[in-house]
Amino acid sequence: MWSQERHNLILEKLRAQRRIAVDGMAEELGVSRETVRRDLVDLEAAGFLRRVHGGAVLTEIAPEEPFARRLQLRRAEKTAIARATLPLLKAGETCFVDAGSTTALLAVELCRLSGLTVITNSLEVAQAFRAQGAAHHTILLGGRVQPDMPGTSGEALMAELSRYSADVALVSPMGLHPEEGATSFIAAEAEIARQMVGRSRRTILLADHSKLGVVSRAQVCPCARIAALVTDAAGRPHAAAFRGAGIGEVVVAET
Repeated sequence: MWSQERHNLILEKLRAQRRIAVDGMAEELGVSRETVRRDLVDLEAAGFLRRVHGGAVLTEIAPEEPFARRLQLRRAEKTAIARATLPLLKAGETCFVDAGSTTALLAVELCRLSGLTVITNSLEVAQAFRAQGAAHHTILLGGRVQPDMPGTSGEALMAELSRYSADVALVSPMGLHPEEGATSFIAAEAEIARQMVGRSRRTILLADHSKLGVVSRAQVCPCARIAALVTDAAGRPHAAAFRGAGIGEVVVAET
């Protein structure tokens, strides 16, 4: 049995049971315990699981950090991702941009392009473009503003969003997994990103390495719906897995 086949079977078992034992997997796969241990080391390095004594557990679903803290975490990597996204866009395009720490930094870089129409629920993104005056057309989607979210949300926002279409959706969810796709912890955020993806011709997903291999509780979209993933240098080991899952292009940003 090839290693990729074993990896797929191990991950399938983990998704069903959330925990596996080395001895049990060795018996089920018909290989040695050492082979299973090496497989778990490889899968942990790729971010799909966490090794524990005697086995492994699926990567845990944890709530997100407060937005102010997320804005400072891995800031150099997120800035590099934002800059590496620019060549994937064209002047004059209409872009959906969701609310997140990475997209807040992306907005500063997007202002370098000319004549964009930006449709967003992010207060930070809207403010960044407002500072540019008439160089761009910015639409801030109205809705509820909550302390735990970096943008507007609610039924009014979803109704307004449904009236627009875009060339590209620029989204940054909490996690991205080859099998489970893009996911977010907060259901309202996932619903907004999902609608943006569904109403765009193509999707560019921005995710630093800490998000790769992570599965959260609300799905945004499958990997096959993503035209390009932009990540930082530490995410390079994941590139082949995500290309294999159907993502059209993986761009690695150097810091």
